[in-house]
Amino acid sequence: MSTAIMSESSGEQAAMQHYLVCGTEDCHENGQFYCNDCHRPLCEQCRDEHGKIPDTKFHEIVLYRHRKHQLPVEKCKLHPTRNVDIFCKECKIPICSKCSTMKEHHRHEFNDLEEIYTEKYALQQGEFSKIQKYFLPNTKSLKSDIEADATKIHKLMESIRTSMKAEAESLKNLVDEVSSENIDHTHTMEKSLLEMLKSQETIYDDYIAYLGKMSDELEQHLSLTNHKLLFSETLKIKIIPETTKPVDPVFTASQFSKHDVAKLLGRVNISNAEPKKRKIQPMEAVTTHMKSTERQFEESKEKSDVKQTLSLSSSVTKVREYSVPGVGNVYHVSVEKSGRLWVSDFEGNLVQTDLQGKQLQKIQTSGRTQGYHTATQDGDLIYIDKDKRVIFRITPDKKITEFIKTGDWTPLSVHSSRMNEGILMGMFKDGKAKVTRYSKTGKEIQNIQRDNQGQELYMYPRYITENINGDICTSDWNKDAVVVVNKSGQHRFSYTGQGSRFPPYGICTDVLGHILVCDNYSDTVHLLDQDGGFLSFILSPQQGMTYPRGLCVDDENNLHVGQYGTNIVTVYKYLQ
Repeated sequence: MSTAIMSESSGEQAAMQHYLVCGTEDCHENGQFYCNDCHRPLCEQCRDEHGKIPDTKFHEIVLYRHRKHQLPVEKCKLHPTRNVDIFCKECKIPICSKCSTMKEHHRHEFNDLEEIYTEKYALQQGEFSKIQKYFLPNTKSLKSDIEADATKIHKLMESIRTSMKAEAESLKNLVDEVSSENIDHTHTMEKSLLEMLKSQETIYDDYIAYLGKMSDELEQHLSLTNHKLLFSETLKIKIIPETTKPVDPVFTASQFSKHDVAKLLGRVNISNAEPKKRKIQPMEAVTTHMKSTERQFEESKEKSDVKQTLSLSSSVTKVREYSVPGVGNVYHVSVEKSGRLWVSDFEGNLVQTDLQGKQLQKIQTSGRTQGYHTATQDGDLIYIDKDKRVIFRITPDKKITEFIKTGDWTPLSVHSSRMNEGILMGMFKDGKAKVTRYSKTGKEIQNIQRDNQGQELYMYPRYITENINGDICTSDWNKDAVVVVNKSGQHRFSYTGQGSRFPPYGICTDVLGHILVCDNYSDTVHLLDQDGGFLSFILSPQQGMTYPRGLCVDDENNLHVGQYGTNIVTVYKYLQ
């Protein structure tokens, strides 16, 4: 089996190392222990033998992760054939053992330089851990908070500008309305005045006609031939009728300024409230959280009856095979606590079998090449109806009920959490994708879609699972990557395989925090540590593996693998 492992330190994490094996000659077992005196890894059997040999029985042997780091080799300047391995406390310099016998260091106190190195290494490792687990995540969170505030401010100002334009438009409409009414009033006033003047013209037209008539009568009276009129009554002329001049309308202009208009329209101001300081999570809370996570891990291991010495086996052993009736290709596998299987294929057939492979139930679904079903701690099965955008629950008595509706989002993959009994779901809509966390009652409590830089985390989350540390691990075939975020939704890493292409399918994790994922391109199953470090190809074509699709680890730490082109689920033992 091709094997490789990642070390605990960051520098070692960056470079691939050969799989950690026992340092004893001709022993190829897993070196899970370490001799601090010999500086070499040991398997369990060699550790026991190491303690029986007189020359080594008093050596300090610890778990590999608690090992003392070997002092870097540095030659003494005074004695080039010797290595520097002692620290002179008085002179405060590193020296070799021969230097310690020289008169310059007579009666001086010395310390083991390797002890100092180990202590300093641990301190620096602690500081590095603080950067990775406290300072960097908190700083990125603050930056993300600032970016969110900037987006909020932009949206708020756009809203204010829209309101101001609407108010100005409203005022303009009122001005136009009042102006129009005033102009209409001038027309009414003009009409009234012109009608009055017209009536006055009529009065004078009538009076002019009257004067003409009077002139004719007076001419007759003055005629010498008409003597009778001389003795008649003298004609009296009516006085000229009086009329009044119209009072001229006067326009009184309003006296207003730009300031008056500004007061009418309102103004945007910054509040006098004291700015609130951004909340920085105290380091103690992170330490408590880390301890809590470690405690959850220990409790989880106890519940699963896992021994502290459980580790990777040096080889993978086939335990058994199931032939699942009613399915063509095994694309996803869910294992109940009872050991019964749920298997789905490309055609949407979802089949339940017992431990002997006998079909118990068969349901036609809209699922195809996704991890669209999951077994819960209560013994139920949850599965996705992609077309209806509904999540259904099947109880042990075969009763099917509607559980969750996803609205506009199309559900793709689902996983029932063993840590909090909640539900994780990968979803897709209009070219966007996200992961949503639901409570065990189906209430939506978290959405994960973008990283701290605002970039989309997912394209098509085909399979999804959860690790023992709360990480959400998603197999995204369209991104050619396994995308991992922590329980808060912050991006931790993306694993992109070991070759030129990496189209991942089924994904699962085990009680030791390993991530296992199917590689459709190389027909292998990759084994990663929980930080994304490649450990090995746990299954490959050399072991008969072709087109791996579905993966699941049961409560007995057995790996169930389904393959394209067959209805067989193969069970392997890879932990010891």
